[in-house]
Amino acid sequence: MANRINIRNKKAFHDYEILEKYVAGLQLQGTEIKSIRLGKVSLVESYCIFQNNELYVRGIQIADYAWGSYNNHIPGRDRKLLLNRHELKKLHRKVRASGLTIVALKIFLSDSGFAKLEIGLAKGKKEFDKRETIKRKDTQRQMERLQKIK
Repeated sequence: MANRINIRNKKAFHDYEILEKYVAGLQLQGTEIKSIRLGKVSLVESYCIFQNNELYVRGIQIADYAWGSYNNHIPGRDRKLLLNRHELKKLHRKVRASGLTIVALKIFLSDSGFAKLEIGLAKGKKEFDKRETIKRKDTQRQMERLQKIK
């Protein structure tokens, strides 16, 4: 099966400096996996929270499945992330101590067909940091154009 589902959260890379990345499984219900396979997912404004020592992702919008009838899922519900206990404790300690946040970066399908979410431990950027990042990308793009011409 060709893995062509790769939905990214571009806003997260603009607003945050990603310190560490983790890959977590998603606990899905009903027709959610069918909507993900159709690419009907939005990761904008999504973040992770801890509830009862478990990690949940909030703000992911998985659209209703068109042929789901009454079996459809709730599009904006919180979804549990599946991580090792060691990783959960490490993330919880860092978020609590240093004021970092956990954001959803990318959703994809694994080789075995399971939906996976790449999350990142992130630190918020200031306005001047965002401008610096844009400036750096522009200069990089110009350098690549000049290299193509020569």
